[in-house]
Amino acid sequence: MKRATTTTTLLLSGLLFFACRNEPSASDNSSPSLIRERPSSATNVSEQIPVSSGSQGNFESLIADYENKDRGIWQKPNMVISLLGDLEDKTVADIGAGTGYFTFRIVPKAKKVIGIDIDERFITFLDSIKVHLPDVYQSRFEARLALPNDPYLQPGEADDVIIVNTYGYIEQRVAYLQTLKKGISPGGRVLIIDFKKNSPPVGPADEYKVSLNQVEKELLTAGYKIEKIDKEALDYQYIVIASTPEETTPKAKN
Repeated sequence: MKRATTTTTLLLSGLLFFACRNEPSASDNSSPSLIRERPSSATNVSEQIPVSSGSQGNFESLIADYENKDRGIWQKPNMVISLLGDLEDKTVADIGAGTGYFTFRIVPKAKKVIGIDIDERFITFLDSIKVHLPDVYQSRFEARLALPNDPYLQPGEADDVIIVNTYGYIEQRVAYLQTLKKGISPGGRVLIIDFKKNSPPVGPADEYKVSLNQVEKELLTAGYKIEKIDKEALDYQYIVIASTPEETTPKAKN
């Protein structure tokens, strides 16, 4: 338990440092930057969900893994986020948000960020971090509990979606992508980052890794358009950016 408390305290301290350092002033028009990721059954979560003592140790290990200090080296979060471009007027959904590794880094840059997960413990964790953020950031962030087969996005709610280190854990992925597509605005983007096969020393077992070709195939089958593929920018992972169909204006009848 002592280790668990120490881990959470250190994470919170680091997050608050970045949050306070980047809290915008009246004369500051720059886009600040914050901190924290994973897959998700109800919508808004406003109450704290207790974590049983039996699972606490394992959960703290997950937190430590997700927030490993070396992750910034190989994950390159700032570079990844830059791929989304200007987010000032956009709503971003982080599927498999976990500890919020990407979620809280995006909060200062976007109009709204929805951290989505199927694990109630992570929703509790995200909400526990939220209350310590500056008010301006609290109003931009929502933690949302979802189902493994439904991200619980309203129609066209998200402009961009990120799925980092989560895709291989999604079952019936084509059906999931089709459901997800309904929650993305026309022309909106999905950024998928996951581990290449045979890419030690980081990442899950190969059984939870999906090949880049398979990701492409599933996105196309689900009705997305592939916009960008990058196998080189990250040492252990590939990057795929896809988009939803643009809204078409029906032709006028003569």
